Amino acid sequence: MRIEDVYIWDINAKWLGISPFQLMENAGSGVAKTIEERFGNGLKIAVFSGTGNNGGDGFVTARHLSFDNDVTLFLVGDEAKIRSEEARHNWGILKRLDFVEIKVLKDSAYIRNLDLSGYDVIVDALLGAGTKGEPREPIRSAIEKINEYAGKARIVSVDLPSGYPSQIRVKADFAVTFQWDKEEYEGFERVVVKIGYPRELYHLVGPGDAKFALRKRGQHKGQNGKLLVIGGSENYYGAPYLASKAASYLVDLVYLAMPSAPAGKITDPDLILRPFSGENFSIEHLDGLLELAEKADAVVIGPGIGLEDETKELVREFVRRCEGPIVIDADGIKAVAGDLDILRDKTFVLTPHAGEFKVLFGVKPPESLLERAELVRAKAGEIGGVVLLKGPYDVISDGKTWKYNRTGNRGMTTGGTGDVLAGLVGALLALGNEPLRSASVGAFLNGLAGDLTKEELGENFTALEIIRRIPKAVKWVEEF
Repeated sequence: MRIEDVYIWDINAKWLGISPFQLMENAGSGVAKTIEERFGNGLKIAVFSGTGNNGGDGFVTARHLSFDNDVTLFLVGDEAKIRSEEARHNWGILKRLDFVEIKVLKDSAYIRNLDLSGYDVIVDALLGAGTKGEPREPIRSAIEKINEYAGKARIVSVDLPSGYPSQIRVKADFAVTFQWDKEEYEGFERVVVKIGYPRELYHLVGPGDAKFALRKRGQHKGQNGKLLVIGGSENYYGAPYLASKAASYLVDLVYLAMPSAPAGKITDPDLILRPFSGENFSIEHLDGLLELAEKADAVVIGPGIGLEDETKELVREFVRRCEGPIVIDADGIKAVAGDLDILRDKTFVLTPHAGEFKVLFGVKPPESLLERAELVRAKAGEIGGVVLLKGPYDVISDGKTWKYNRTGNRGMTTGGTGDVLAGLVGALLALGNEPLRSASVGAFLNGLAGDLTKEELGENFTALEIIRRIPKAVKWVEEF
């Protein structure tokens, strides 16, 4: 697991009703329990806390250790700068305790004269994993002071040695890290303690995933994603329009390539319409589409594109020659189903419903979530890409890990919601997200917008109503 996953899990845990207060309590108690298991009790212990959430974990650690030990809490910094509600709450508890001594060290002058020679254990809860670069004062002086006692007192860090990975870091005997080891951590001993995350968080897509996926990258037009949507036919113009309109709320530019006959029905100034001669796509349009694709960061192909033999040939050849990330949806799935070898070494997302999944792989998905997840994972691994199986619970896998999404409601059985999903996944790819995250968060946002629509309108609505609530869904994620 990565450090980034810590933040995603914390946010998703909150979405499940597991409060940050619970997680901080469990983290601090886990550190205290580890210290007492290793070193016993009746000890003289110094806890150094910063003003962030790592310091909040230190406040809880100090309280738990105070039951059987003599504890002094050193706050490094100004108490007015204690940031989070849960850290302030635990600081307030400590201030009401008579048997925990508190010393506030506002600047480095207070720290340099400290004598820690009487302490058996020093707990480092100064900085967490989110800090960048070398520590600044007064934290830097606190790290240097703690390191004066390396080899004399036992030094235990909360989550990771403060200052890591810079050269100015605490020389800890070990760190107590939470729930799982992190792949970025190396060069120091780690003890892993559980803090109450449920198993769901390995797989459930939530607002934490979406927060990271929706981050803006640039300040100028076009720097936040350009998407090409290829679709439409003599019979269908709504599907590619819905995909394009949904995407337009997330990326800077959406190019909509359609045959000229259905393209004549589109009059939306938010989209850049690129009509191609005729009623249906055919191989003669290949070079023009590839030229358009070179301008885009990602491509969606398939919505409403039809099943004419000449169109399926065009889809297969486009996928074979397209070099960027691509979402293959709807009729596009049926076109590539007979020649999955064209997907080799491509970056892609397939978005089948159960019937299309059977067309692709020759097997009907089972009803059980775990059985569906294992099947999707296996098939994604076989074809070397991401498969998003749509259903009451969407299941997504890249062949290694799998995710599931449970936003959405029965009103979303209405036509066009799959096109909205394809557009959102394509937009997230165009923003630079990896395919697994794009597919997972696309499913989450699609369902969330559907749930917001249901709140306002009940279960009877259209795909356009969902699209209109995409900005509201994004705002909900950003404010969560």
